[in-house]
Amino acid sequence: MIFGELPLAEAEGAILAHSVKHEGGMFKKGRMLTADDIAILKASGIAHVFAAKLGPDDVPEDEAAAAVAQRIGAEGTKTQAPFTGRANLHAACHGLALVDVERVRALNRLHESLTLATVQPFAIVEEREMVATVKVIPFAVPRDVLARAQAIIGSEPLVRVAAFRDRRAGLVITKLPQTKPTIVAKSEDAMRERIGALGGTLAAVRVVEHEIVPVATAIAEMQALNCDPILVFGASAITDRGDVIPMAVTKAGGHVLHLGMPVDPGNLMMFGALGDVPVIGVPSCARSPKLNGFDWVLARVMAGVKVTAEDIMDMGAGGLLAEIPTRPSPREGKPKPQRAPRVAAVVLAAGQSSRMGSNKLLADVNGQPVIRRTVAAMRQAADLTVVVTGRDAAEIGRALEGLPVSLVHNPHFADGMSTSLRAGIEALPPDTDVAVIALGDMPLVSPDAVRRLIAAYSPAEHRSIAVPVFKGERGNPVLWGRQHFEALMGMTGDRGARALFDQLADEIVEVTMPDDAVLVDADTPEALAALRGR
Repeated sequence: MIFGELPLAEAEGAILAHSVKHEGGMFKKGRMLTADDIAILKASGIAHVFAAKLGPDDVPEDEAAAAVAQRIGAEGTKTQAPFTGRANLHAACHGLALVDVERVRALNRLHESLTLATVQPFAIVEEREMVATVKVIPFAVPRDVLARAQAIIGSEPLVRVAAFRDRRAGLVITKLPQTKPTIVAKSEDAMRERIGALGGTLAAVRVVEHEIVPVATAIAEMQALNCDPILVFGASAITDRGDVIPMAVTKAGGHVLHLGMPVDPGNLMMFGALGDVPVIGVPSCARSPKLNGFDWVLARVMAGVKVTAEDIMDMGAGGLLAEIPTRPSPREGKPKPQRAPRVAAVVLAAGQSSRMGSNKLLADVNGQPVIRRTVAAMRQAADLTVVVTGRDAAEIGRALEGLPVSLVHNPHFADGMSTSLRAGIEALPPDTDVAVIALGDMPLVSPDAVRRLIAAYSPAEHRSIAVPVFKGERGNPVLWGRQHFEALMGMTGDRGARALFDQLADEIVEVTMPDDAVLVDADTPEALAALRGR
């Protein structure tokens, strides 16, 4: 191909690289000049044009684009006629885009003149949605390049759309004695919505005890009802192949292909099979409409695409998911990548110490006041620390001299702990993601304990309240996500934040601690003496 500024005498049959004005109008970029065109340009006083003149070894852009596009697409796609070197493929159905990534790469590495772009592999596409586009860059493709491209494609297409089938899915929901009906209902609603969005029907639902035999019986019943796939939404996360749900699959006559996945959220998914029917242990994060690893697997299953253990293990690249709403829910704003939360520690130091006789927070423990030890530990783990004062505010301030913390005085401290909670939350910056509510008289709580709570926080997986636990007993401090700040500020009387636990049980995650520091305070003279002893 000859490309450049050509004299009109050599321009017949050339393709304009730039639009050219003439007396009667304009010849636009991409026009192949005829003898009549040359005459018009010459009459307009134009002597040269920027153009491309193809040789015998060049394949014109539209011809080349069509030759590639017609061969790369398969079932579920429709090829659009080429124009200006571009030929698009569209989905012929609602389904899952399947892309041969390695051969797409090989084709694109052939030569700069020929490009192929596709949607992300396994993207969910709607009918008529573009799934691939072939674009020839410089007006033509060398004939040998096109031949090599066709050899790469061969007889196997590079892009196809597997249609979602009208599958009858079955759902087994397990429950524990403490499982609330709202959790069961939320689990069913989430699965019904997901299955429906992928063209299927949630045909049967069974709610059983979180035990091996009842779950196995329910799975077998789903198989008898010709449900495919079978979903098992547990009341407790699957943590081992010996756990209830994997063992139930085995007892029902199936087997577990893979436990866990390198996708977050969604790590604790189980994938198994009962004969040819997929059995999926659903991770708890799937109660939320947000995208998680289970969605990736479910979409493949609903499109009839075989899923192997290797497929799941290969999902790690790109498996750290942005916190965005996913189909079938409407998108709400721009996708937001996961990020570390901005953490504030709110230390309540306004109490009256009525059981001590003197202010326990100012008591000495091995050379330092109780409140200083507590605050020093909090600020090592948090981005900022707010200390709410009440009684002996000036003395508390002196005890904390030199520590970079914010002091907020609560003049209504005598009206109860709720007033201090409100004062502390109101003092937080607007970009605060979580607040760790700490009691000033718990100096044994370590920065590592607070970091454990922060690590457990994941609003996408309904872990927006993190509670420390030692040997089954809940302690302090407690981490609260921003979505709960309004409720915290609405508390009244001498009630702490724990009063909200019952109504927000779905959002609580218990975080096991290695020692009892989260249970130990200095509330009485005896407790203070024990602290000093430790």
